[in-house]
Amino acid sequence: MTVRVFVPADSSALAVGAGEVALAIAAQAAARGSAIELVRNGSRGLSWLEPLVEVATPAGRVAYGPVTVADVPGLLDAGFLAGADHPLALGLTDEIPYLKKQERLTFARVGVTDPLSLADYTAHGGFAGLRVALSLTPGEIVAAVTESGLRGRGGAAFPAGIKWQTVLAAAGDEKYVVCNADEGDSGTFSDRLLLEGDPFCLIEGMLIAGLAVGARKGYIYLRSEYPHAWKTLNAAILRAREAGLLGDDVLGSGRAFDIEARLGGGAYICGEETALLESIEGRRGQVRAKPPLPAIKGLFGKPTVINNLITLASVPIILARGAAFYRDYGMGRSRGTLPFQLAGNVLCGGLVEKAFGLTLDELLNDFGGGTASGRPIRAVQVGGPLGAYVPAQDFDLPLDYEAFAARGAMLGHGGLVVFDDTVDMGRMARFAMEFCAAESCGKCTPCRIGSTRGVEVIDRILAGEDHGTNLPLLEDLCTLMIDGSLCAMGGMTPYPVLSALKHFPADFGLADK
Repeated sequence: MTVRVFVPADSSALAVGAGEVALAIAAQAAARGSAIELVRNGSRGLSWLEPLVEVATPAGRVAYGPVTVADVPGLLDAGFLAGADHPLALGLTDEIPYLKKQERLTFARVGVTDPLSLADYTAHGGFAGLRVALSLTPGEIVAAVTESGLRGRGGAAFPAGIKWQTVLAAAGDEKYVVCNADEGDSGTFSDRLLLEGDPFCLIEGMLIAGLAVGARKGYIYLRSEYPHAWKTLNAAILRAREAGLLGDDVLGSGRAFDIEARLGGGAYICGEETALLESIEGRRGQVRAKPPLPAIKGLFGKPTVINNLITLASVPIILARGAAFYRDYGMGRSRGTLPFQLAGNVLCGGLVEKAFGLTLDELLNDFGGGTASGRPIRAVQVGGPLGAYVPAQDFDLPLDYEAFAARGAMLGHGGLVVFDDTVDMGRMARFAMEFCAAESCGKCTPCRIGSTRGVEVIDRILAGEDHGTNLPLLEDLCTLMIDGSLCAMGGMTPYPVLSALKHFPADFGLADK
């Protein structure tokens, strides 16, 4: 009997030896006469357990990890192909508490299926949403997305249905769907996990978006630092096209939609939607002034839906299960789930898909297990390098867009970077300004010049020079950047700076407020 063995081909697993482990398992099994089918799946998102090897048994998939090449002979000796006990055994994968306590909607298939198998994708509920969408009018598809409460998962949290309705109603002989997969924020990796583990989910979401607004072409803009995702994505697009899912006649419906992937050059600013459009069009990635909005005049001057990857990947389940099903998760105006990503000084880093409403404390301690160093958590930066630093006394804060905004913070793409009590928050604030100075597109003065001057002012404050003059100057500069910058690059750089000043004044040589 052939046993299915799953070893991730996700880049995070490859970085810690998953490729070598897969080769060792195949070689050792062959030498022992054991028949196996080696499946290179995506990562389950339990980063501290990679490489996580799974074996299909009659009782379900059994997990072992983290597995090294040196562990393979002992695993085979112990009978791991039958799910036998071993010091690395973790039991049934679905019963691992870190996974069992999640609500995996968008990531339901990631780590479960063969990423490039259309049959596997379909067997696990894939294309059910697309088939429903093909039976609806464009207006009905948009209504379902609107009623679900889905908001942009890239940071701005703008209601997806309103954006789609605007594009649907816009006049134009050509319209586009653009996926922003330029995942450049520190501590974020959900886009990569999904692309490497379930690329057909994104393709299905983009197909539904195209049907909804009358677009016949879609573009996926991927950051250059993701070579494995790039390879998997292009292979998935080719297979979808060969299967009749993309092209002039989607599943025999008479409707056309095709997808092209574009690779960015590594500029952080191209995560901003209009700079991304400029880059796709072959120009330097610089922010466009708005209005006009991309929904009216976007890619090549045509009405364009531009959404973050996780937004589009959340659409299939909404169409498949209904708007109410998705809307029933979450709290307030934050509906559905968000894939939170735990990184930095954290014991159990990884991806946690949960409905909005759990607290930071639950995420950092119940899932993350506290710090890897064993020291107390002092702060967590939420929402990437432009996100505010949240102090330990605010860890009761529910993970909700409005709750975070009320505290001067943002959820952003759901990335969290954890710091223990040895961190120097003054240096972290300086880094935020320095990052902006390095990554600014240079188009507007508040961002281009403000960030450079900001680094200089922070340096004077950290050196203890004339706090009476430099502190008000820094606060005034931050206000100018927030109010005067063309985009969120300059407009949000002050968030980490001001939050560090507010919550950790001693790190700037100031008395506690």
